[in-house]
This record gives sequence, structure tokens and C-alpha cells, in this order.
Amino acid sequence: MKLIQGMKKIKELQIKAEDLRRKVKTYCADQTHETPVYENQKDKINEWTQGHSDVLKEILKLRVAIQKTNIQTNVTIELDGKQVTKSIAEWIHRRRDLAGLEQSMWNGIGDKGLQEGTIKSSTGEPVEVKIRRYYDPETRDKNVEIYRTEPSTIDSTLEVTNAITEIAD
Repeated sequence: MKLIQGMKKIKELQIKAEDLRRKVKTYCADQTHETPVYENQKDKINEWTQGHSDVLKEILKLRVAIQKTNIQTNVTIELDGKQVTKSIAEWIHRRRDLAGLEQSMWNGIGDKGLQEGTIKSSTGEPVEVKIRRYYDPETRDKNVEIYRTEPSTIDSTLEVTNAITEIAD
């Protein structure tokens, strides 16, 4: 089974589990004046609760197999003209939030609204004011762009990877 098939199977199983929970909640009790919906409603409830447990076991099995695959499978992605190899799990974390945090750091570097010009000193003399930059603006701009585009680069590569990678046993 490919990764993408496993992920879709999990979604299907989650829907099935939700349906079983809904059925149990709806039919787990009634009043004596009501006619049971099922011939042996108690057995039906037991069947559904066992089915729900079995579905959750299958979801767990698939999730663990996918995690194992994600940790074991390395993927190379080109970023800023460099080939970077990480496990699928590492790329997922980069995509989830780490690339955005990198971008946020670089976005925070700037002139802070400071302006250059001439001001009067405490004695009234004109003083030339310059901005001291403790960063390279070109490096900042380049990194902002790299980290802005990284998530979509990861997405497109992992879409292909998920379609061709077999889930580990």
C-alpha cells in the first residue's frame, strides 16, 4: 500500500468509526413503550462497539506504519539551488511550522522604522544620523524568499513521494 492510500484509508476508517459511535449513541437505550429498531438490539450494540474497537486498531496500525515509513524514508528536495536530504518526517515538521518560523525570524530583521538625516544635538548643533545595520539586507531578502517558498516546494515533492512510496511493514 502506498503512503497516500494509507492516509486515505485512515480517513475512511475515521468516518466508519464516527458512524459506529453515532449508531451506538442513537440505539444504546430506549424506553419500554418503544419498539426496538433491531431484532436483537443488545447484540447489535455489542457488534458495533467491537467493530469500533477493531477500526481504531486498524487506524493505529496504519498510523504507526506511516510514521515508521516517514522516519525511514529520505527525500531530497532542492532549496536555494542546493540538494537537501531529510526524512519525510523531518520535511513534515519543516512544512508544518519550522520553515514559517525561519521566515518570521528573517522578516523581523529590518531598519525598525529608523530614518537617516540630520537632527539637533542637546546643544543645538546639527548631527548627521545614519542607520547602523547589523545584518546584510540582501541576505535577509534572500532568506525571506527561501523560507516563504519552502512549504510549497515541500508539498509538491511530498505529494509525489506519497504516491510512490510503499508503507513499511
